[in-house]
Amino acid sequence: MEDYPKAYWDKLYEHNRLGWDVGYVSTPLKAYFDQLQNKNLRILVPGAGNGWEVEYLYKNGFHHTFLLDFSEKAVERFRSRFPDFPSNQIFTEDFFKHTRTYDLIVEQTFFSSLPKSRRTDYARQVHHLLNPGGKLTGLLFNHEFHQDFPPFGGSPSEYKQLFSPFFEIEIFETAINSIKPRKGREIFLLLRKKTVI
Repeated sequence: MEDYPKAYWDKLYEHNRLGWDVGYVSTPLKAYFDQLQNKNLRILVPGAGNGWEVEYLYKNGFHHTFLLDFSEKAVERFRSRFPDFPSNQIFTEDFFKHTRTYDLIVEQTFFSSLPKSRRTDYARQVHHLLNPGGKLTGLLFNHEFHQDFPPFGGSPSEYKQLFSPFFEIEIFETAINSIKPRKGREIFLLLRKKTVI
């Protein structure tokens, strides 16, 4: 990703400037994960950072969970905290060049780290990486940040317009169980891959 190169993200992780990182699995995502029955799902968490969602899923029996992050420093932090996680399920690479396929992709602050010019590319790539019937779930900020650096926000109507060509919307609503600083500020989404676009 040329807009914010590895060095940009590595520096943030190296200096612990991680304002987006809550230090544990996001509560709306935890609630969603806890009701999943199929432990054989292939799950990707792109832009996973410290990998709290990855760790939670794996430790709860979802052993086909994969971490992807552009930043080597982020991956190093995850490995040092969770050395037992399989190394062949960690990808230090550009999300837009990734080619494997999954049943579920988890969105947690990665989308908001991308320049708005890449959002259609993101939706298209998620669609491409999902198996037939696969789903995208996660959280999006429902407001703007009015700044020229990540995170970047947006509006519910903008997001629906972006994702509708690629996905059927199953859930798209304000999260009811966000952490206190994000209460009323996050959209929880569950989108199913369209077979024809």
